[in-house]
Amino acid sequence: MTEFSIFSIFTMLGGLAFFLYGMDVMSTGLEKLAGGKLEIVLKKMTSNKIKSLLLGMGITIAIQSSSAMTVMLVGLVNSGIMQLEQTVGVLMGSNIGTTLTAWLLSLAGVDSKNTFIRMLKPESFSPLIALIGVLLIMAVKSSKKKDIGRIFVGFAILMTGMTLMGDAVEPLADSPKFQEVLTAFENPILGVIVGAVFTGIIQSSAASVGILQAFSATGALTYGMALPIIMGQNIGTCVTALISSIGVSKNAKKVAVVHVLFNCLGTLIFLPIVIILKDVIQIGLFSDTVGYLGIAVMHTIFNILTTLILLPFSKYLVLVANKVIKNNNDEENLHEAEKRVRLDERLLKTPAVAVEACRGATVEMADLTKSTIIDALDIITVYDAAKAEEISENENIIDYFEDKINSYLVMISKSSITSEDSRKVSKMMHMVGNFERISDHAVNLVESAQEMKDKGIGFSEECRQELSVITEAIIENLTMSFNAYINDDIALAHKIEPLEEVVDTLSEELKARHIRRLQNDECTVELGYIYQDILTNLERISDHCASIAGCIIEVDEKTDIHAYLHDVKKNDETFRKEFRAYSEVYFLKLGK
Repeated sequence: MTEFSIFSIFTMLGGLAFFLYGMDVMSTGLEKLAGGKLEIVLKKMTSNKIKSLLLGMGITIAIQSSSAMTVMLVGLVNSGIMQLEQTVGVLMGSNIGTTLTAWLLSLAGVDSKNTFIRMLKPESFSPLIALIGVLLIMAVKSSKKKDIGRIFVGFAILMTGMTLMGDAVEPLADSPKFQEVLTAFENPILGVIVGAVFTGIIQSSAASVGILQAFSATGALTYGMALPIIMGQNIGTCVTALISSIGVSKNAKKVAVVHVLFNCLGTLIFLPIVIILKDVIQIGLFSDTVGYLGIAVMHTIFNILTTLILLPFSKYLVLVANKVIKNNNDEENLHEAEKRVRLDERLLKTPAVAVEACRGATVEMADLTKSTIIDALDIITVYDAAKAEEISENENIIDYFEDKINSYLVMISKSSITSEDSRKVSKMMHMVGNFERISDHAVNLVESAQEMKDKGIGFSEECRQELSVITEAIIENLTMSFNAYINDDIALAHKIEPLEEVVDTLSEELKARHIRRLQNDECTVELGYIYQDILTNLERISDHCASIAGCIIEVDEKTDIHAYLHDVKKNDETFRKEFRAYSEVYFLKLGK
């Protein structure tokens, strides 16, 4: 057997580099493949402990990183998308889900002369997996298949690193000095400390368990040595959560506290039991040599038993976290806009989740914009000072939404995202601008209403009735355009341009009628200017509705919107039919 030398150390470090890089490539590919479904599912599932637990397992298996899962939860709580209580079951499930990596890596310990069984060894199938992955990346156009290719390549690199580390440490089996070092790990407390420190440094319990499996290739590790190290590795992975909790809200910090409590309590419960079984009762298993599979089994059993014991006490973990991190008035002192728009940069580590979180903020902005403009339309006919003040405040909040969402979208666009997420980002960038400008028109309408109130003038009953008709058309178009975006309804988006044309026609008709009233001295010039301003603002609102619909059609159908509009207005019978239908409805109400 080759002696352990400086070159063995180089090989081991190179293997570690391959292992960590492969895990990063694989988990990134898995995250992209999972897409924004992660955030959607996370928001829906947390009413039940078991459901939360299973979801935490599922997502961690999907992205192969409990650390990424924890950072994601901190970000979601800090953004106000999730509550602390909802994260406990997910965190526990995440600890179980991360054990899958150890089971995959245990294939490296497969040893048999049978050809079929030998094919299960990573060194046998990794080259083939790498070849398939490279072919998918280079030869396929589908971004989803390219992501699958990256997962395959990442897995092959990970397994190559595992093999290199195993080969590098194998000579240590005959090294007396190594045997002396290992005797120190007969002390379980030292094992916990080493496991925690090493995992804290590399910030991945799955990776540190894999490295422990590689060291088991020496044949010198026993179950009694390995189990405390595994316990320490669970504690060490909390470092990522603690780092991610710097600079977040009090509630988000509590996620990290719950994570630390859970992992530390698991060790405090089981370490004394291990010491008693090993040193007092002296069960022989603890002196037996452990291999790849044995470490995977211990890792899984420890996490499952810890979860089974602590899951019923999850509310007490939350209670302790609330005692450790006490709320203050900082949250209450935040401006209303800051409370509502809290897009956490930690979510950018999982771009698909960041995209969905941003979309959630955009939908909230849309709802606020819609309610604001409807209130402004009401004020035209019946002025309400309190409502006018609220509209002004809402417009400031909408401006804040636009600023924060646009900044966040720029950061997302710098990440590696799927083509589907890229389309979502493109739509959001367009939407927030339209929402903000619609809210500006709401303020303009309030100013017109305020001017009439201050001057003690008002529209005639005939004029009010005409405004109610065009206002109804505006609200219908507003509702359709916003719903088309929120529900990704391309069919509804196609209905907006015909109604927008009707709004333009209505506006021209109302202007003509008002000119006749001015000519007949039925209205003052002063009121005429105000009326003109109101109609102009209503037209602009309808234009923005059409712009929203146009963006949806352009992005989803991959068409040039200007060419589409030119063609649809001249050659599309469906467009003409819908235009006539809307015209009949609204001009009938107008009395023409």
